[in-house]
Amino acid sequence: MIRDFLRRVFALIKKEFITIWKDPKSRGIIIAMPILQLLVFANAITMEVKNIDVAVIDRDNSVESRELLSRFENSPRFRKFYYVQNESEFKRKIDTQKVQIGLYIDNNFSSNIKAQKPVSILIATDGRQTNSASIAGGYASQIISGYNDEITARKGAQITPVIRNWYNPNLEYRWYILTVLIAMLALVLTLLLTALSIAREREMGTFDQLIVSPLSSFEILLGKTVPPLTIAMVLTCVMTLIVITCFKVPFAGSILLFLVSIFISLLSIVGVGLCISSICKTQQQAILGVITFQMPAILLSGFISPVEDMPVFLQYFTYINPIRFFMVLTRGIFLKGMGLGDILMNLIPLIIIAFFTLSLASWTFKRKLD
Repeated sequence: MIRDFLRRVFALIKKEFITIWKDPKSRGIIIAMPILQLLVFANAITMEVKNIDVAVIDRDNSVESRELLSRFENSPRFRKFYYVQNESEFKRKIDTQKVQIGLYIDNNFSSNIKAQKPVSILIATDGRQTNSASIAGGYASQIISGYNDEITARKGAQITPVIRNWYNPNLEYRWYILTVLIAMLALVLTLLLTALSIAREREMGTFDQLIVSPLSSFEILLGKTVPPLTIAMVLTCVMTLIVITCFKVPFAGSILLFLVSIFISLLSIVGVGLCISSICKTQQQAILGVITFQMPAILLSGFISPVEDMPVFLQYFTYINPIRFFMVLTRGIFLKGMGLGDILMNLIPLIIIAFFTLSLASWTFKRKLD
């Protein structure tokens, strides 16, 4: 009796292994996905902040100020330095995320040192990137403190760094997480709804009915696009309302621009989901396809580690990742009231991605129908 039981169970286990291995898509996902994601995770995840770009206003332009700035330039933590002449350009560099921090040296810097008066240096950080802002501000404070020790010993003056976190004054980590979570959850929801749609039809045996129906391939694809896009839009708006009302995260931008940004962002993700669905025969394959895309996409979005800190070859891949631009839009519109020009800079890549993925899904779907 036990022998028969073990024989049946063993036969079922053997059959399952053979079924999984015979399926090329499952075999590829089982072998390639863990190795690929291991390589991506190892290179993309880092809590270290490096390659920090800095905007500088040096009103004093003295020996002392240049000596201090040379310490920043010689530090391996900092990469590019943008010397600007006015506050508006200084602010714009941080607004557009060209730099992570800004240094402002007043015109009385050297004179106060010589007079042994207290001196302060402004360190402006981009509070939208909570973790990066905290660490980068700490690096800058360490350099200023080291220079202060020397100046105090030589001339008796005291230099104090003053850190101001723009768009998130208290570096509320919840503000950063919740605004990004809107994009993350919208991604998961939209991908699942679209990726499972065509695969579900195949499993239920209704896909053949769609093929013989008078509907064109475009009409079928449109019918598969609108419901998940509508559901995702509604739920994203509900999540946004909860974040604003329940968690008291300030909304500084335009509601209309925010809704347009959500629509185009979700449309680009719908295209990815339909591409996955059109090449998968079962819902299990579609779910595996979603996971295969989702994890690297989140890692390469800048959510865990800043894009600037990733290896250069990975940074190129982020430009075809819709989540990167979706995150920038939600965080920027929420916390700083991102203007139309900056929004368009992030919407144009999303429009290109949406056009490409939807066209690819349409082409793949037509081939399945022919």
